[in-house]
Amino acid sequence: MMRLIAARVQKYRSIRDTGWFDVENGKTILVGANEAGKTAILQALQKINPPEGVAGYDALRDYPRSEYNDITVGKVKPSEVTVATARFKLDDSDLGELPVGFDGDDATYIVGCRLDNTYWHDIDGGPKVPVYDDAFRKDLARLAAHVDKRQAEDAERPSVALASVTERWIQGRALTTDRADQLAHWLDAVTPLVDEANSTEENRLDRLVKICRAPGTREAALQTLFEARPVFVLFSNYFRVRPLIHLDHLATRLENGILDDDEYDYGNTCLMKLLGFTARELSDLGKAAEPPPDDVGALQGYRDQLDKRSYQLNAASVRLTNEIRRVWNPDPTKPEADKLRVSADAQYLKVAVEDDLGVEVELNQRSEGFQWLVSFFVVFFAEAVDKHKNAILLLDEPGLSLHGLKQREFRETISRLAASNQTLYTTHSPFLVGPDELDLVRVVEMTDRTTGTSVHTSVTASDPASLLPLQEALGYDLAQSLFSQKRNLVLEGLTDLWYVEATAQLLRDADGPLLNDKIALLPADGAGKVAYYATILHANSLKVAALLDSDAAGDAAAQQDILVHRLGNKNVLRTKDVYSGPVSRPEIEDLLRETLVSVANDQLGWDVSATVSTQKKRPIVDIFTDEIKEFSKYRLAKAYVRWTREHSATGLTATEREDCGLLVEAVNKVLK
Repeated sequence: MMRLIAARVQKYRSIRDTGWFDVENGKTILVGANEAGKTAILQALQKINPPEGVAGYDALRDYPRSEYNDITVGKVKPSEVTVATARFKLDDSDLGELPVGFDGDDATYIVGCRLDNTYWHDIDGGPKVPVYDDAFRKDLARLAAHVDKRQAEDAERPSVALASVTERWIQGRALTTDRADQLAHWLDAVTPLVDEANSTEENRLDRLVKICRAPGTREAALQTLFEARPVFVLFSNYFRVRPLIHLDHLATRLENGILDDDEYDYGNTCLMKLLGFTARELSDLGKAAEPPPDDVGALQGYRDQLDKRSYQLNAASVRLTNEIRRVWNPDPTKPEADKLRVSADAQYLKVAVEDDLGVEVELNQRSEGFQWLVSFFVVFFAEAVDKHKNAILLLDEPGLSLHGLKQREFRETISRLAASNQTLYTTHSPFLVGPDELDLVRVVEMTDRTTGTSVHTSVTASDPASLLPLQEALGYDLAQSLFSQKRNLVLEGLTDLWYVEATAQLLRDADGPLLNDKIALLPADGAGKVAYYATILHANSLKVAALLDSDAAGDAAAQQDILVHRLGNKNVLRTKDVYSGPVSRPEIEDLLRETLVSVANDQLGWDVSATVSTQKKRPIVDIFTDEIKEFSKYRLAKAYVRWTREHSATGLTATEREDCGLLVEAVNKVLK
């Protein structure tokens, strides 16, 4: 299925323009302060392909309020305002559905939803749209001249008909489907007049016919991709399912449009949809009078109705139970625990949970996190409607009511959800951002109302409050990890940690050298701070080693008396000790030199290959710094981590695998 790779929101509530931001294969985390616009981003994105029945944009409610007068006076037309735009990467199954003749191997699909809830879309890459240029015009003129000579003298010349077809065509404009169809009719008409023995004109005819087919083929491809868009399922903490529902009351509220609680009844409505009944149908079944005992047909019909209700409720219960167990990570010693029961009794629909003792309790007596998950799956299954494998989840502040440590566990629940469905979720909780997930974070901030909401793909923000969850997450994890492991490797910074951790995982998956999983990797935020970390850890009788680059900063840190005194020379590892290339003062990036050049070009558009090939002895970071105006070590490391998730160790060069393997062995040796 197609995969969302980037998104953008404009002119929606607090948002003027978020700018394009990347979306990860699995989960993408939106963090930011309150009122930054995180929820608005999810609400806007849902309209790319919302579930059936979800309302679209409303210009009055959704257009930035301070600019709404532009719409009322006609300065801005809702039909010309694109609110949400999404870019999708196509996989083999998508490409297989495209029309024959459409080569879209390198194409991405872009779709935008306007304020008036109409759509536009385009294919970036793939076959180009034919343009009415000089070559095209000359081909038509020469073919027309050729068939004119072969037309009967008393018949109209084909060139006259061609002139009427192309009289409004403008040089340099793309060929539209309508114009291509008109030209195709003309070509069909003159085909019998083309001399079969004249290979030049035969080839010209074939070339023009192919050009005429291109717009229609592209239009068909666009329509196919439009219909294949993933469903965007938005779930908020407010979309809860009630544990006890009075069916007649719910049916009456829905029929009259007078809802007791908009969000609460939304969850209940989704439950009805999942069960395959309307609230009125279930209510009427609870009111049905028992037929006379001598009316066999009526008795059978009555029984069939009740059985249908019972069987469908049971099927829904089993389905929800299986999915919840899959992601809630139940106690493996109690595989039968936590069975969900959806049952109907007269006018009441009850949602309960049966524990391992067989005791049933109402859903609202279970933890907030469990209630959230049950409600989520009810909405998810109801709204995605047989499109679960092609749905994107938008979760607004998931697990907000959970205890901090339970949120850390729930983070894994979200990861398991994201393994099957791309997931974007908002949070300002440090416990829902893992220390190894900073590359998945997008920082949402609004410095002032005039600028509106913006999204940063890199971990940066003008407002420190936006980064607070990340700082707290790192601080908490560091505090927990500093003294939790007997073996500790102190690294210069976060990017070094990413390189070591991601590469070690590649080698592990390829049955290469295994980095001891009992070694804690600790970033020190600069070579100069390595000694402080090492001193604190050593003072607590823990095994400590440091990994330093072989650049000037690394040399200065390695020569600090306190570091050498505490650790000893053998526990201060240098990148040059395992590096086999020509760079005299290698940094950790030089261990992955060729791969990083390729990754930077493919993912970031940073092409330094020409310079690298001629300056083999120069550190790769120095080359990037000089060649790339906005170079960021963070962005390069992040791109590499993303690359490792989609590749194996065979993607590294043989030298890189050998050098990184030596590094792993050296770390294991000093911290054995």
